Amino acid sequence: MTTKTIAVTMGDPAGIGPEIIIKALLHDELNGAPAVVIGCLETLRRVCQAGLVPEVDLRPVNQVSEARFTPGVINVLDEPLEEPQSLVAGKVQAQAGDLAYRCVKRATELALAGEVHAIATAPLNKEALHKAGHLYPGHTELLAKLTDSKDYAMVLYTDKLKVIHVSTHIALRKFLDTLNQERIETVINIADKFLKRVGYAAPRIAVAGVNPHAGENGLFGDEEINTVTPAINAAKAEGLNVYGPCPPDTVFLQAYEGQYDMVVAMYHDQGHIPLKLLGFYDGVNITAGLPFIRTSADHGTAFDIAWQGKAKSESMEVSIKLAMQLA
Repeated sequence: MTTKTIAVTMGDPAGIGPEIIIKALLHDELNGAPAVVIGCLETLRRVCQAGLVPEVDLRPVNQVSEARFTPGVINVLDEPLEEPQSLVAGKVQAQAGDLAYRCVKRATELALAGEVHAIATAPLNKEALHKAGHLYPGHTELLAKLTDSKDYAMVLYTDKLKVIHVSTHIALRKFLDTLNQERIETVINIADKFLKRVGYAAPRIAVAGVNPHAGENGLFGDEEINTVTPAINAAKAEGLNVYGPCPPDTVFLQAYEGQYDMVVAMYHDQGHIPLKLLGFYDGVNITAGLPFIRTSADHGTAFDIAWQGKAKSESMEVSIKLAMQLA
């Protein structure tokens, strides 16, 4: 799949991250793949000792160059918790949020230095992140800050449906107040560049409307007339294959059936609901517009089932595989 090394960040150690990372890296073609886990080694050992995952050799390394990729072995760059034995599974804790931040920061530094070629992140908990003093809405915004990236967007990715977002972690009322033509144009261009990067020669991009029926010619709102359509026309003038504004209640099905290669969603739930309904277990979250590839399991920390051996690792597996393919 690739000979380039991928960093896999632990995410929130009190969630399902430690379990799904180990399960994913022991599954089929990922077993022995060139991936280095960045996380708390003692926590990974606790998960193994509890019998929550298959038997594995956790090999500590001090730097990426020391890693050796062998089936049944997972290389770990230790990023220790402050008090690993006091970590409680399924509970919001500041030390867990701080660890999640430090793992992403270290992985970003390695990627920018060229020591790893992509990052796959396990889920973090936003409340724990904030409790530790790291006031970011999520991975996307944190990675943008760490890389000083200005034009970026969240992509949700499955084989049959791909969605990119104009806005994500923002209140709906604020979204409507801040929606503007420039941001929509930027996201359309990010979508086009991303799709070309992953193999689409002439991407077909559909832009969802804001309002029911895409406003129905102003009957249900004028955002489509004043903001969305001018952005689409500007993208078309640059030679991009862009369609819309499309009624949000049908455009995702049309993309799923192959009419479009990607949908530009206006806000978080508009894009997340159809994607998670159709691809919850194999969907991947990608941050487009960064200087390196970043993928993530498209679900949360699942505190309610953390450290119980119940967590499914499919989305984590797909995110690591996709990071390797794109690298």
